[in-house]
Amino acid sequence: MTETADDLSAPLGQDKPRRKRRLRLPFTAMQALAAMLGLFLAAFAGFAIFNKDPLGGEPMTRLAIREPKATDEKPAAAGHGQESKQEAKEAPKQAGEQKTVTMIDGSTGTRRDVVIGGGDSADKGEAAAANAPPPVMAGIDPKLLEKSRYGMIPVVAGDLKPFNVYAADADRAKAAKMPVVAILIGGLGVGAAKTTDAIMRLPPAVTLAFTPYGADPGKLAERARAQRHEIFLQIPMEPYDFPDNDPGPQTLLTSLTADQNMDRLYWHLSRMQGYAGLTNFMGARFVATEPAMQPIIREAAKRGLGFFDDGSSPRSIAPQAAAGAAMPFGKGDIAIDAVPTPAEIDRALNKLESMARERGTAVGTASALPVSIERIGAWTKTLSDRGILLVPLTTAMLKSKSS
Repeated sequence: MTETADDLSAPLGQDKPRRKRRLRLPFTAMQALAAMLGLFLAAFAGFAIFNKDPLGGEPMTRLAIREPKATDEKPAAAGHGQESKQEAKEAPKQAGEQKTVTMIDGSTGTRRDVVIGGGDSADKGEAAAANAPPPVMAGIDPKLLEKSRYGMIPVVAGDLKPFNVYAADADRAKAAKMPVVAILIGGLGVGAAKTTDAIMRLPPAVTLAFTPYGADPGKLAERARAQRHEIFLQIPMEPYDFPDNDPGPQTLLTSLTADQNMDRLYWHLSRMQGYAGLTNFMGARFVATEPAMQPIIREAAKRGLGFFDDGSSPRSIAPQAAAGAAMPFGKGDIAIDAVPTPAEIDRALNKLESMARERGTAVGTASALPVSIERIGAWTKTLSDRGILLVPLTTAMLKSKSS
C-alpha cells in the first residue's frame, strides 16, 4: 500500500477522520417532487389560458344591479298641490329608467348603494356622477321648475321669475333713500356645522351662497330659507391655476364646448332650489373668457336668475354680459375676511361702511369662518345706529341697477 506524506505525519494509533456524507434523497423521491411541480405549473398555465378574466387577476369590485321596486313613489313636497301629486304618480316610471348599483369592497365587504341615472347622454361618466335627482325643497313654487335629466331646474313662468320670487323681504323704499350694505357668505353646504352656524347666528338680511356639493346641500339651503335668508347658488368655474386649484366636480371649463358647459351648469342648477341667482365659485379664468362666460349669463337670464360676480377677477366680462342680457347684476366690492383676523375683518367692515356712504351701495363677501361670523354678527347689530341699512343682496343689486 502506497503511503502519502499525510499518512507518514499522522500520529500512530489514530484513524484518519472520515468525511461527512451528504444526505441524498432516493431517486424515487426526486421524481415525485418533479412531478408535483410539473402538475402545479400545468394547472397554473391552464387557469391563465382558459379562464376568461379580462382583468388578468386585477382587484375587482362586484356590482349587483337591482331594479327599483315598482311601488316606490316620490313623496309630494309640501305646498305643491295637484302638480305635485301628478309628479308623484309619475315617479315609478322615472325610477324605472335608473339602476341601483350595490358597490362591494372586495377586501372589507363594505356595501354602498349608488343610483345611476339612465339619461341619454353619451357621457356616461357624467350621468353616473349625477346620481339620484335631489328632492324638491319645501316652499318652492312648482311653476318655477322644469325637469332636466339631472333633476328640477329653475324656469320663468309668465311674469314670475326666481329672482323676484325668492328674494328676501326688505324695505326697498327705505333702502332707496339711505346708504345700504349687503353681505354674501359663501362656501356653504359643505360642512353642516359651519353652515348651521352661519344660518343661525347671522341676521336674515345676510345672503347665503351654497356650493352644489356636500351630502345634502338642499336640506341646509331649505333651513336657511326657513330662517328668512335669501340664497344664491355658487357655480364652480375654472381658475387660472386649474387643475392645481380645482373647484370640484363638474367645474365649468374654458376648454369645453358651450354645450358641455351647459350640461354641467344644469347639473349644478338641479342640486337645490329656491335660489334667487347665481354667483361664481372661484373661476378667475372662466369669468374673463367671453366665449365661455357669455352662454352662461344668457342661460341664467333666460331662467329668471340674477348673477353676482364676487369681484375676485378684475378682468371679468360678467358686468358687460349681464348688461347685454338685461338681468339683475351685482359685484363684490370688498372681501371682508381676505385676512381672517379680528382686526383685519373689522378694518374691512369699516371700509365697507365708508364705501356705502360715498356710493350709496356697497357689497362685501366673506366665508363662513367662525371669526368672520362672529365679527360680522357684532358689526351688524349697531349698523343702523350709524345710518347704514343692512339689506339682502337682491335689494342691493336692484338699487345699483336703478341708480
